[in-house]
Amino acid sequence: MTTQQKLIDSARHLIQTRGYNGFSYADVAEQVQVRKASIHHHFPGKADLARAVVDQSRTQLEQHAHALAEAGVGPKQQLHTYTDYWEKCIADASAPFCVAGMLAAEMPTLPDDLADAVRAHFRALSAWLETVLRTGSQLGVFHLRGSVRREAEAFMAMVYGAMLVARANATPRAFADIVELGFKQLLAK
Repeated sequence: MTTQQKLIDSARHLIQTRGYNGFSYADVAEQVQVRKASIHHHFPGKADLARAVVDQSRTQLEQHAHALAEAGVGPKQQLHTYTDYWEKCIADASAPFCVAGMLAAEMPTLPDDLADAVRAHFRALSAWLETVLRTGSQLGVFHLRGSVRREAEAFMAMVYGAMLVARANATPRAFADIVELGFKQLLAK
């Protein structure tokens, strides 16, 4: 693994656990065992490092979404794959909260370029959810009560809200319980 990727991974973990304003280059340097100057070589500023984390997350989201579609995975299973990923990450604390979600909570304090990257992440997620929900509705799998866009936003809000409840109550199982209820509503006729 390259030093640059180690820096990104360290920053990802720190953002997920502390938020943008809760870590410094000194924290990253300590985790990766490099000098702060080495970090500046790869990422001139903290916002550049955080933006690399968000950009990588968005790219991975888009790649996974494309792979699911290409593999012919049905819309219900695509959503389950997405929520199962977060359920596992929350349960084993490997990724206790979405990077973009953590950063969105700090949006008023973020540098403009980083805030733009966070918005781009949410636009990509929303676009994918809209596609999946539209397809599922057309196939009769999902019963949408509003526009596809609003349903996608509601599903996203449910997932992120479930992350918050699980984190606030230190109860990883709460995520799965909330998501299960959300699926029941989406599938109800």
